[in-house]
Amino acid sequence: MKTTSFWTDDFPRPTGLSSSLPSEADVVVVGAGVTGLAAARRLASAGASVVVLDAGRVGGGASSVSGGMVIYGLKAGQRRVIELVGDRLADELWQASLASIDLVERIVRDDGIDCDYSRAGAAALGFHARDAADLRTQGEWLQATVGFSTEFVDRASIGTVVGGSRFVAALIDGVSAGVHPAKYTYGLAGSSARAGAILVEGAEVTGLHNGGARWVVTTSRGTIGATDVLMATNGYTGTQFKTLRRGIVPIGSYSVVTEPLDAGLAAELIPEGRMLWTHRRFLNYFRMTPDRRLLMGGRANLSPDLDLRRSGEILRETIVDFFPELAGTAVTHSWGGRLGVTFDLLPHIGRIDGVWYALGYGGHGMGIGTYLGHEVAGLLAGELNRSPFAEIEHPHRFYYRKRPWFLPAAAALYRFLDRIGR
Repeated sequence: MKTTSFWTDDFPRPTGLSSSLPSEADVVVVGAGVTGLAAARRLASAGASVVVLDAGRVGGGASSVSGGMVIYGLKAGQRRVIELVGDRLADELWQASLASIDLVERIVRDDGIDCDYSRAGAAALGFHARDAADLRTQGEWLQATVGFSTEFVDRASIGTVVGGSRFVAALIDGVSAGVHPAKYTYGLAGSSARAGAILVEGAEVTGLHNGGARWVVTTSRGTIGATDVLMATNGYTGTQFKTLRRGIVPIGSYSVVTEPLDAGLAAELIPEGRMLWTHRRFLNYFRMTPDRRLLMGGRANLSPDLDLRRSGEILRETIVDFFPELAGTAVTHSWGGRLGVTFDLLPHIGRIDGVWYALGYGGHGMGIGTYLGHEVAGLLAGELNRSPFAEIEHPHRFYYRKRPWFLPAAAALYRFLDRIGR
């Protein structure tokens, strides 16, 4: 079992993405994941000179190694979003979540990104009768409140959604999509470069100084001046950015894939090729890769630093629990990445001491991360005069400064609530 991402093994990072560090730019973007790249694409297309910096490689964080799911809604759930921000902003945030899927589709189409894009929909899966009742109620509530159509599937028809006997109900949507995340992220990097953005790898930002009219950005490869700076670092935000880091908690997410499956077996396990996840706080998400491997992801622990072989063993046990017929199937890769989670579970656009930022996707980053990058770029370019993501308070907690010491306690609580069905 390799402890490297299947996605980047399958589609390695293209050569020629990185350039040398220029001395000046209109906008310096810190972070070369989908948020930073989508922002650079729009800004450069609007005529700005843009430099994207990354401490590692382009797409070297979570973007190129995620589950590749482009799904509706926000991590907080729409009921909670309404409680937090009220009906008007909640509706705008909901519509943005749907627009994020359309945006990814438009970028893939317009820029000719070959990333195995498929809009086959998705489904939340329930294990027990109480899950079935919750899913049915959720579907009815979404239809009544935001006009979003879903299909509830009961035990009698669950085989049309997922194989095996572990699940008893599903709530299906017809709008969600899937991509090969490495192909999409590297394709987006190519799009931003063709638009005129300069991508610089191995350029860790070690200091930001406001010299009055312009910023001076100090990196491990030299300094660069800029009119504006955008932080697009999400779960990889360093402790050197103290105020921003206090508003974002890095959470580990881990994945494995099996060896390629027989076409008939793959069709039995996930008949329509949907993106699937379990109706739990500690959820598992799974799908078929384009070459018919079962990908299983999840968070049995919130730590971003789990041993990849141990997490691979846990996820292999989950695969066999869900699909006993795969007991003899090899798991070929185990890997992980970092989510960025805010205390209200909402994404945020904001400014701290004049520095722009966009982050906080909670596992919805492929679509929402692309959308917020595009949105904050519209604000910077003067093409937008507002964003709902910039109008919601970004909460901090007094007890969190550098290290998320509270994660083990939070993990224990979530496991307990899942166990009792709350």
